[in-house]
Amino acid sequence: MDSYQIPSKTRIGHVHLKVSNLEKALDFYCGILGLELMQKFGKQAAFISAGGYHHHIGLNTWESLGSPPAPKHYPGLFHTAILYPTRKDLAQIFKKVHEHGYPFTGYADHGVSEALYLDDPDGNGVELYWDRPRNEWPTDENGELTMYTRALDLNDLLATLNH
Repeated sequence: MDSYQIPSKTRIGHVHLKVSNLEKALDFYCGILGLELMQKFGKQAAFISAGGYHHHIGLNTWESLGSPPAPKHYPGLFHTAILYPTRKDLAQIFKKVHEHGYPFTGYADHGVSEALYLDDPDGNGVELYWDRPRNEWPTDENGELTMYTRALDLNDLLATLNH
């Protein structure tokens, strides 16, 4: 194996999802999650973002118009993770999604982050999360990262809205 390492400041720029119905996808990602529609290409594709970036998520029906969701146990995308800047921001999106009656598939405290899980209308997994400050990440006696999955205290998360 060669010794090349990707630059440490490299980031994942965007994800492009195949969807069966562009309007349903936009209703979810823009209407419920609050992403901004940046550009639409007819009834086949759209680019959406947070904060006016050209796009964080692309949506298209080029190969998937009207198709059923992909089987859960096949290779493919597990989830798209959307990183929120603060715990309070995560609490706000939890409250908004909950008030819309949109179902969550799970909640977790991973030590390094707290996460909410749901599926978009096409069954694509979506993780909404915030990262704890790096100095709070769990480590073992050797300083190695020790992430875990524990129950997320939703009441404690929602309490951040009162501060």
